[in-house]
Amino acid sequence: MACCYGPEPLRTCAFALSLLILAGCALPVLEQKTQHYVAPDHVTTDTRLGRAWLSKRQTNPDLSGIHPLADAHDAFTARILLTGAAEQTLDIQYYIWRADITGTLLLESLLSAADRGVRVRLLLDDNGIRGMDDALAALAEQPNIHIRLFNPFVVRSPKWLGYITDFSRLNRRMHNKSFTADNQVTIIGGRNIGDEYFGATDGLLFSDLDVLAAGAVVDEVSADFDKYWNSPFSYPAQTLLPKASGSAKHMLHRLKQQQNAARAQHYLEAIENSELTEQIVDGNLSLLWAPTRMISDPPGKIADKAQQRAMLSHQLRNAIGEPKTALTLISPYFVPTAEGLDYFRNLAGQGIRVRILTNSLEATDVAAVHSGYAGYRKPLIKAGVELFEMRKLGSDSIEPHESKRPFGNSGSSLHAKTFIVDHRDVFIGSFNFDPRSINLNTELGFVIESEKLAGNMEREISSLLPSSSYRVRLDSRDRLYWVEQNPDGKTIHTKEPYTSAGIRTLVFLMSLLPLEPLL
Repeated sequence: MACCYGPEPLRTCAFALSLLILAGCALPVLEQKTQHYVAPDHVTTDTRLGRAWLSKRQTNPDLSGIHPLADAHDAFTARILLTGAAEQTLDIQYYIWRADITGTLLLESLLSAADRGVRVRLLLDDNGIRGMDDALAALAEQPNIHIRLFNPFVVRSPKWLGYITDFSRLNRRMHNKSFTADNQVTIIGGRNIGDEYFGATDGLLFSDLDVLAAGAVVDEVSADFDKYWNSPFSYPAQTLLPKASGSAKHMLHRLKQQQNAARAQHYLEAIENSELTEQIVDGNLSLLWAPTRMISDPPGKIADKAQQRAMLSHQLRNAIGEPKTALTLISPYFVPTAEGLDYFRNLAGQGIRVRILTNSLEATDVAAVHSGYAGYRKPLIKAGVELFEMRKLGSDSIEPHESKRPFGNSGSSLHAKTFIVDHRDVFIGSFNFDPRSINLNTELGFVIESEKLAGNMEREISSLLPSSSYRVRLDSRDRLYWVEQNPDGKTIHTKEPYTSAGIRTLVFLMSLLPLEPLL
């Protein structure tokens, strides 16, 4: 075997390695990918879930029943209950699926559903399934379970090698999140599948929001799922994953052994006390029936092939219209861009109340996004926008001064994505107000026309802001300061609260880089 010593052999070896990487980065050719579609309505209505909600759907034929899932335990319980109640189909689409307590419990539930004859379709973005290849390969071999990976990496480990040869494609991701049982009940919103989204961990917690929906909008979600499932960007897992090293049950057992058994048991006991347990499957859950429209990006956005009018950002503006009196925006990753700044400035200039809540540097899990947002604070406040930054939430086991890596780290963080317009229209979904959601990733959400829902959410947000966020203001010398409201009074911070000089310096340095289009 030739050795690679000296300049010329080193260059030769580097060139050979580059060719090897390039040769291994071609996606497989899909000559006969099976097309699957939502089950016929007469099949799914004659199920336990279909019968449970039939009378309410008939009473509200053009409306959708909405139930917000703000509580993390309820959000997980609802998914487990729908999986257990499904008789015909489960259609599930996520950006991230963790190999942790909640991720493994849900995979076990899907396997049980498939064993009793339910067709399971699981569509996952390939960027968010680290450590899952073996388990997914084993599950994909089971009858009734179909798994597809969206916009996949060819090199499985380490995946980052794919960025070297195919960055422009792999930088775009499917950020959609939906969980639909028997085409009768669906859950959409901001949560991925992982312990940090469902309150099953002490070290990391996302404050998030989903909605459970029945009625007319479920058909829209199912049709949208079919578009993604059958798109040329979705690849059957078997075409990419190595052969499983064991059975599905063996793989899931191995994942469970890697987890904290005591914490898993504690979490299971907590969700057993959820009031949702019988309400969902018996049709007794309290729903708010309202006009609801699903909006989403087309799958072709991943390949930059979507027309502007088909994009979620364009649909959202058409669905909600221009605010006339008030706009409340909650976005964990908020980078408005110059165009967005002009939009908010114009609204505030017309006397429209604009409130924005995003993560503080203390709370964010992606400091690079904060670097893209920070420079917009002064012009937003000068324009009359009310700006709030969420404090660090969750466990005290994470030190408030803990430094963060530039592109994500453990922490407690706001993750809900919600807009409320004119005390009437509410958007809930996966869409962040940043360039990545607007231009790169695909997104999904609901626009719900309901003064009652909007009013309830605005009251909750108004009660939350003083105790859970910092109000960001400008002093007479044009310097930012943060107001922290506590039971015993106010604390004024003249620097990013509870952060180190090191992380503030890092954020400043990142703000000098041309990162905004990627954030």
